[in-house]
Amino acid sequence: MESKSPAAADTYFKRHKYIKLSVVAGLIIAADQITKALILQYLPLHRSISVIPGFFNLTHIKNPGGAFGFLANQSLQLRNIMFLFISSVAVCLIFWFYKKTPPSHPLLASGFALIFGGAIGNLIDRIRFGEVVDFLDIFISNLHWPAFNVADSAISIGIAIFALHLLLKKLPD
Repeated sequence: MESKSPAAADTYFKRHKYIKLSVVAGLIIAADQITKALILQYLPLHRSISVIPGFFNLTHIKNPGGAFGFLANQSLQLRNIMFLFISSVAVCLIFWFYKKTPPSHPLLASGFALIFGGAIGNLIDRIRFGEVVDFLDIFISNLHWPAFNVADSAISIGIAIFALHLLLKKLPD
């Protein structure tokens, strides 16, 4: 069996790395857009379906703002400019972080791929609708967590992985 030269091995890992990004981000984008399409088609705006009574509903809402409704009360034009710009910069920055993550940190790379896919999923909504479709509604009694979607979940998990690496001082040099 032949051993690969260092240059060939480096090319293999780079190619494999981008396949991983494509697969992880692609699955997140597909799951996000498919679930949003189902909500848009089958659940009227502001309607809910109880999934786990007293804890979890599917509730169709549209979030014109950012996380937790940030800038939701601003004009449509200002929101569109701000969120399209911020989302585009974020996607580029996350891609750069992913690119710089060495093969020795596969979990961190996966976290960045989750954030990347989630950011693109919500960016698609911003481009299509000027707002984001949310539908996952978790609550206890009258205490509701803001509704979210698959893309938001992927972003949150990716950020948790990144934070874990930060806290454990396991970031690449």
